Amino acid sequence: MIENAIELKGLTKAYRGRKGSQPKVALKGIDLNIPRGSMFGLLGPNGAGKSTTINILAGLVNKTAGTARVWGYDIEEDPRNARANIGVVPQELTFDAFFTPREMLEVQAGMYGVPQADRRTEELLKAVHLWEQRDAYSRTLSGGMKRRLLVAKAMVHTPPILILDEPTAGVDIELRQQLWDYVRELHARGTTIVLTTHYLEEAEELCDTIAIINHGEVVACEPTKQLLKRIDEKQVTIMVAETLSEVPGSLAAFDASLNGDHGVTVQLNQSVANVGAVLAAVQKAGLTIVDISTRETDLEDIFLQLTRRQSGEAA
Repeated sequence: MIENAIELKGLTKAYRGRKGSQPKVALKGIDLNIPRGSMFGLLGPNGAGKSTTINILAGLVNKTAGTARVWGYDIEEDPRNARANIGVVPQELTFDAFFTPREMLEVQAGMYGVPQADRRTEELLKAVHLWEQRDAYSRTLSGGMKRRLLVAKAMVHTPPILILDEPTAGVDIELRQQLWDYVRELHARGTTIVLTTHYLEEAEELCDTIAIINHGEVVACEPTKQLLKRIDEKQVTIMVAETLSEVPGSLAAFDASLNGDHGVTVQLNQSVANVGAVLAAVQKAGLTIVDISTRETDLEDIFLQLTRRQSGEAA
């Protein structure tokens, strides 16, 4: 029984530049273990190295150095078995315009050597809500339908690992929910899901573990709940009846700023101070509290802080 679905050690990729120029290093010795059965988020800004990592695992890009194992198989020493255990839903919508969804899945299953009796074309098309379009040319499908068809195509050989590279880009809210319902179902059956997305709230809701890549390096890799605890800040906004021209002196000890004519916003580090201390300071200033609202740290805050910090260090 393998412990990790994917194991990367010292994974490096450098692209050759023009003659006389330095190579472009896309991955700088990545070490990353993706546990079997996890819903794993791989996040990072554009150009961070996410797609390069996925393309190496899929056999589309050759690594420069390091090792990568998929379901226990080294992608270089045993590429056939490595690829047989992974399904990749690419970011780009690539189709043969004159193939129908049913034909496309049948051809894909044949390429993976799935016997006719074991093919799940009907099951997969129904699962992604495309059974009614089974005999339509793929060129006539909407962007959302094409995105879901790519998911079905990646699952024809029932791989234990499914990688989704920006799968909900350009998909409306209803279709996105349908897609995630199916992904959750696959995960419940034991499929390891690896997700890259620009929708941070999506990763926060779905993923049990998140890795953040920036400039070809892993800057964080932790369980989602643990990652969210790394920054214990809370934003507190207090609205008062009086008109304010400046931050009250009693709030000088806090990171406070005016919010309109009747509000004060405080950035609160919960390990140092609490909301009660802020309210006491407002009351000490003789102000009448009308309303209070708070906003907890979310994944976007952490993502921006980590990537900005690394960019600052790089500079």
